[in-house]
Formats: sequence, C-alpha cells, structure tokens
Amino acid sequence: MPDKFLPYGLQSVDEEDIARVVEVLRSPYLTTGPAVAEFEKALCTSTGASYAVALNSGTAALHAAYFGAGLSRGDDIVTTPLTFAATANAARYLGANVRFADVEADTGNIDPDAVAAALTDRTRLISVVDFTGQPADYDRIDPIARSQGIPVIADAAHSLGATYHGRSVGTLALASTLSFHPVKAITTGEGGAVVSSDRELAGKVARFRTHGIEREPEKLQSNEGPWWHEMHDLGFNYRLTDIQSVLGTNQLRRLAAFVTRRRAIAKVYDERLADLSALQLPVVRDGVEPAWHLYVLRTRDASRRRAFFERLRALQLGVQVHYIPVHYHPYYQALGFRRGQFPNAEAFYASAVSIPIFPKLTDDDLDSSVDRIRRAAKDTL
Repeated sequence: MPDKFLPYGLQSVDEEDIARVVEVLRSPYLTTGPAVAEFEKALCTSTGASYAVALNSGTAALHAAYFGAGLSRGDDIVTTPLTFAATANAARYLGANVRFADVEADTGNIDPDAVAAALTDRTRLISVVDFTGQPADYDRIDPIARSQGIPVIADAAHSLGATYHGRSVGTLALASTLSFHPVKAITTGEGGAVVSSDRELAGKVARFRTHGIEREPEKLQSNEGPWWHEMHDLGFNYRLTDIQSVLGTNQLRRLAAFVTRRRAIAKVYDERLADLSALQLPVVRDGVEPAWHLYVLRTRDASRRRAFFERLRALQLGVQVHYIPVHYHPYYQALGFRRGQFPNAEAFYASAVSIPIFPKLTDDDLDSSVDRIRRAAKDTL
C-alpha cells in the first residue's frame, strides 16, 4: 500500500466553522457587515492589541500597515531577504526602496546587527519577519529603531499565538500584520489583518482598505448630507467579507488548541530526529514560545538538499522550501541585488526543507512522517 500523502501544511475546518459560514450566507450581509467587526474584536482579545483591521490578504495587510506607518516614495525600508516576496513587495507598491539585512545563521530571523548596518538617513521603517513562527529578537531591534526614531512593523504572518518573553505577538511592534491563508495558524480562506495599539495608524489602515474613503463626520472637509463621504487617500479595495470573517472568528476560538498541537508535533520531531547527524534541527531562543507555522530541517551538506527533498516527495511527503531569498528573484536582480550579498540567508535557503506540521496531523501520520524522513535521510544524506 502506498504511503499516504502528507502536505507540509493544511487548514483545520470543522462542522461548526461550516455552520457559521452557512448562517452568514443566509443573512442580509455578505460583506462589510457585523461579522467583520466581530472578527476584529476577537483579534484584539486574542493578541492584546487595542485595534484590529481585517483585510483580504496578508499582502494587503503589509501594504496597509506600511502606508499607515508613513512609508512613501523615495523612503528606505529595511527587511529580511529570507521571506516571501510580499514583505518587500508591499514597500515597492508605495515607491519605497528596499534594503535587506541578513539573518541569524541558526534561526533564520533577521539579525539586529545587520539591521543597524543597513540603516540610512532615508530609512523610515523596519519590517521584521517572525520566521517559521518564532518571534524575532525585538529586545535588540527596538533600541536600534528607537535611537533613530524609526518605527518597527512585525510581519507576523507565521507567529499568531506565539509569545516573546511573556509578551503576545501583536504587541511587539508599532503594528503587526497577520495572514489567514489556509496553511497559517487560523484561516479565512484568504485574508489578513493589521493589529496595533496606535489609534492613528489603525485609522489610516481602515481608510486605506476602503479606497481611502472617509465617512466619519468630524473628519470630513464638507458635508452635503447623510450620503456624503470623501476620498482622502489613494486607497484600495482590501475589504474582507462577512463570510470570511465569521470563519476567522470561529477559528480563533481554537487558536490555543491549534498552537498547542503544533508545539506537540515540533517536540516529537525534536526528539525523534535528533540523532540524525546529517540534519540540523530548528533552533529556538530562550524566552520564546514559537507558534510553529513551519518546521524547517536543514541538510548539513547543502549539496544533498535536492536529493533529500526529491526523495521525501517520492515518499509522498509534500515538503517545501521556505524561502527562495527575495533578492534572487529577477525583479530584485533588476534593482541591483546580487547573489552572495546575504550569505546567512542564502546558506539557510540552500539547505532548508519544510516538513509536515499542522493541527490535523494525527499521531499515526506523525509517526509515518518521522519514518519517511529517516528513510530519506538514510537514502540520500
């Protein structure tokens, strides 16, 4: 009997999720209704942030957060090259210049010393990625940012539910952006959010997601009647629907259980793969409780990564590589970036393989995953 296919990530949708979505489909509201506000309130409760603005993707959340923080044409932003391209792309949408800072060799998180070295007199924003669900080293990054008066945005697409020295993700930066793609901690199908305790930034983000339109009477420049509204910014249609929002609210009720299961899976991998000397297991910093969006193995011999990856795929593990460094992409090469500029990020990429970790992974599936990883390592490393 062939091995069961196991992807690296998968959503967990139950009958209650489905029932709540059906309720909305039978209601008067499908989009921009009460379910959106309910979801935003639940996000505040979950993260500890004072404000939450739901958007239709994690990329939209990054774009809106950068806008809300004041990033504009000709400014510089410092971020990591070891991320999905959207982290950098969202700055380019606003006409900003991207400056990459290399990562820590062991965690893959952005290196605070590299951040300090990358700052220029035009730097207006630092965007920090909590890679794999482990919060970055905010206690070292924040003093660097404060000394220059530069705000920090957390790309927390991986880390909802994680903590950093007892502090919840969502409270570690001026604003944090979330993603609700199906493989993330919770899902709305597609979706995202910006959470922050800065009222002004949250207001700008909320306006940005609705074409830049302002409706609050005290903020209007004129008022010709109850229908009146004004476009104050060049915004976008980044709204999340009620259908998605009710799913997100219901998913949030299970966030703690989802994260607990991910941590339990990570512990099994830690214990049962530790003796494989050809592999390097993830490193977790003291005081950090990761959300474990990804569990990334690294081959100690990078030249064997492809053979290991392809053998795992042949064994029906839907492994993946996170991430192709952003500066490898032709668009960024055309901006002047070159391979060799960020050696730690490049070395991490060259040896990385993301293996299955998601709440619906059963104990039997986990046993099988471990067995297949050990077989692939024996065959190829």
